[in-house]
Amino acid sequence: MAFKNCKDVGFELIYQCFNQGFSDYIVNLHLPLEEFKKRFFGPEGNELKNSFIAIEEERPVGLILGGIKDYNGIKTMRCGALCIIPDYRGKGIADELFYLHKERAISEGCKMMMLETIIGNDRALNFYKKHGYEKVYELQYFQLSDLSKFEKFNNPYDIKPIEFSQLKEIRDEMGDVYINWQNDLPYIEKSEGQHNYGAFIENKIVGVLSINEYGRINLIWVNKKHRGQGIATGLLRNAIDKLNLIKLGTSFPNNHVLYGFYKKLGFEKEKVAQYEMFMIL
Repeated sequence: MAFKNCKDVGFELIYQCFNQGFSDYIVNLHLPLEEFKKRFFGPEGNELKNSFIAIEEERPVGLILGGIKDYNGIKTMRCGALCIIPDYRGKGIADELFYLHKERAISEGCKMMMLETIIGNDRALNFYKKHGYEKVYELQYFQLSDLSKFEKFNNPYDIKPIEFSQLKEIRDEMGDVYINWQNDLPYIEKSEGQHNYGAFIENKIVGVLSINEYGRINLIWVNKKHRGQGIATGLLRNAIDKLNLIKLGTSFPNNHVLYGFYKKLGFEKEKVAQYEMFMIL
């Protein structure tokens, strides 16, 4: 069996292994080739040079995707996917792929490694624990299908589109507020169909919203001095009207302020949740 860096193999092999490796996964991850490439090597942040594949007699049997970025001030390697095709599981392939993944992180000067795994996927959870990861955050998903409550909200705020550079400035103002990988600014910047809005008071931004064309909320934040005044609700009402949204969805880790805000609006928790797991190098 050969273990190769993904930059040294054809992309079709990577795609084939991903689909076969996740064919029986809890969540359906099958995507058309171009959509897979656009998503997993776009906003998700994976790179071929940081990913590895196991090949047995020209057949791809295992895959690990990796991406590196400065994450909350720490150079971090994220495991974007790890899969073994069903009839090759239990043969130590995942261990070897993870070893290459970790060695790559060390050689690139990473100080931390992280990943997400679905709660209830005990096999994966135990594997990651065995290799040194620890659960730190619980990532919850919420959705709202009934947007009628927003129709009663009379938006009094000056809300208008903002540039990504303005969103980045506000992120700096937020300080050490933790944002998960798939909601952080690099993910937002690389995502297609993303819309960023700011709420202004006396020409100063006091609240922001980053949301995509389908109603997925990546980031919503209001300056502490202006909370409790309906600004966040106003930002959502504006996006609903401007983008003709029929539903809203979001995800976030362990944040009681966001939890209370979304519950008050009627958001319902989805069945799927994830652990965010970390390992210090």
